[in-house]
Amino acid sequence: MRYLKHITITFFAILGIAILIGLNIGASLHYSDHPLMYTLDNEGPYISYENDSTLHIQYIKGDKVEGFHINEYYQPITSDESIKCYYQIDSTSFDVRIATDIDSPPTIYADDQPIIAISDIEGSYQALRDFLIQHKVIDKELNWNFGAGHLVLLGDFVDRGWSETQVLWLIYRLDQDAQKYGGQVHFIIGNHELKRMQGNHGAAADKYLAVSNILGIVQSDLYRPNTVLGRWMSSKNAIELINGNLFVHGGLHPDIANTQASLDEINQVVKDHYYQPYYPKKGAGTEQLYTSNRTGICWYRGYFKDDLTQDQVEQSLNALNAKTVIVGHTLQPKVSKTYQGKVIGIDVAHPKDYQNYWPYRKSEGLLIAGDNYYRILADGNKIEI
Repeated sequence: MRYLKHITITFFAILGIAILIGLNIGASLHYSDHPLMYTLDNEGPYISYENDSTLHIQYIKGDKVEGFHINEYYQPITSDESIKCYYQIDSTSFDVRIATDIDSPPTIYADDQPIIAISDIEGSYQALRDFLIQHKVIDKELNWNFGAGHLVLLGDFVDRGWSETQVLWLIYRLDQDAQKYGGQVHFIIGNHELKRMQGNHGAAADKYLAVSNILGIVQSDLYRPNTVLGRWMSSKNAIELINGNLFVHGGLHPDIANTQASLDEINQVVKDHYYQPYYPKKGAGTEQLYTSNRTGICWYRGYFKDDLTQDQVEQSLNALNAKTVIVGHTLQPKVSKTYQGKVIGIDVAHPKDYQNYWPYRKSEGLLIAGDNYYRILADGNKIEI
């Protein structure tokens, strides 16, 4: 009995320590799923370019009992008619108008407008929507409410979650809506957007295997350039400088300081590889530095995994005329600064639309107002960092 008592005490002591460590690093336990998780009725829209003047629009209808079918129709690209996107859990929808032209955004912005940034939503529509409403970026009808401000979506808005279609159409809608008021939505490409464009769907929710099967395509076709979302997503940058703050999903490898490349040049190299799966290439040189899944700007984790010096961090920033770098990709317990404020990590564990976790996850983001940086919380509060 004494032996059993010691074993039991030791077990619970180790378990308690493990739980405390897990909570400190943002870990959580997935314990249940929403009953509508596998509901596909009204899933969509999935829109492709039939030709230069016509859109092919598809929705999935039905259920597992009665069977599924596709509701499809065609619409001129120049049509003003809006297209609905549905969200199952609260039976809501929103309208989207398809842009006739898709242009690549600039790389550098300079003004005195505020910036709100959030990262790694991973297909969680409700988490993104509610966070933006709470911080008055949008109103309850999902209309832009942030004036001439900058909303930075710092990569990994697809994969792992069950609402990535709704997430992307919401961003697509806001991208157009913001510009009417002089605002900007900056959709920075992360490694999971890269994966999906490159046909790597290993991290996609099971739902999207079902979707692609019903549509009669393979998953790698969901975001090809012949689709509206694929063409729009591939027009976006992988790195941008906004009011002296550098936004990139992964980070800057120290060797970038020695390349003397401009932000436009770095962006172009990465864009040229959006639909080219990465593999190590002998003698690839600088190109590989930007695109590698170890050193590439969408993948690099060195700020949190490598033993970098303050000088290495600052040299990379100085080379690109940046005062600080904001990154996602590497999970943090909370939005926080490192390297004397030169690096800000904003990847936190957000709530999942169709999955329940303990402890309950709460979204966080970053607000930049002039030279002040704030950790902004799911309840609308902010804390200077």
